[in-house]
Amino acid sequence: MTASYIALDWGSTNLRAFLYQQGECTAEVRSERGITRLEGTTPQQVFNDVIAPWQSLNLPVIMAGMIGSNAGWVDVPYLAAPFSLDALGQHLYPVHAALPVKAWIVPGISVSRDDNCNVMRGEETQLLGAVHDSPASVYLMPGTHSKWVETDGSQVLDFRTAMTGELHYLLMNHSLIGKGLPAQQPAADVFLQGLSKGLSQPDITGRLFEVRAAHVLNRLDKSAVSDWLSGLLIGSEVAQMLRLFGHHHSVTLIGNQQLTERYAQALRLAGVSWQAFDGDQAFQSGIRRIVNAMGN
Repeated sequence: MTASYIALDWGSTNLRAFLYQQGECTAEVRSERGITRLEGTTPQQVFNDVIAPWQSLNLPVIMAGMIGSNAGWVDVPYLAAPFSLDALGQHLYPVHAALPVKAWIVPGISVSRDDNCNVMRGEETQLLGAVHDSPASVYLMPGTHSKWVETDGSQVLDFRTAMTGELHYLLMNHSLIGKGLPAQQPAADVFLQGLSKGLSQPDITGRLFEVRAAHVLNRLDKSAVSDWLSGLLIGSEVAQMLRLFGHHHSVTLIGNQQLTERYAQALRLAGVSWQAFDGDQAFQSGIRRIVNAMGN
């Protein structure tokens, strides 16, 4: 394929569009019209709006993320792990719709076993960039649904998902833990205390109510509950996942600096070595490799 194209990173809550000309990213658009925030429009209408400034260039479009899910535009079948990320470019799914340009969706990857059922969409593109630019045996991708991925070179062997970000949101906004609290303030020391507790006592289901009790009894600053809970949940996630993947000696953290730093603190406390790789850089590197593979 030509080195000029448009790439869309289209998730549940956000959409990012990148224009590549002769292999270089020359323009970028960010939108909050993820697939759960279409506000009465269809994915095709949003697609047309987003690429409208670049439509006259008549470039192909590669999309990754939840846009390929059963809640998105096209329900693209998953590729079963073990799977080589280097082969993603040979498995793109064409969008059969009346579009002004040709478009494809990158398929996600699945694991379906008695001991593990898991799916990912979007992360596979970041992983492709990371396995070449920041190699490790385990990749940690923090987020609403954090992914822990075990690889052998570019081969995805296994992965697990932790709903840590979503749990934090639900507990703070739709449970007794967050009732009657003032505006939350950053509290780095409180976060570390929660992190230590979660790492040492990862089976926290029976302890979550203590978060509420602690601030009701004035043992926890009411403005620091969010950071305490965040530390507790992240610590628990890291401890549980290290039981599965802790025999590996290197972890690459993929994401934005603010979120990866929280997980980096957990890995430090757990005595695990790590390196960070920017999520945008990982996505763009992965997309370039997919496009290059399409041309072969």
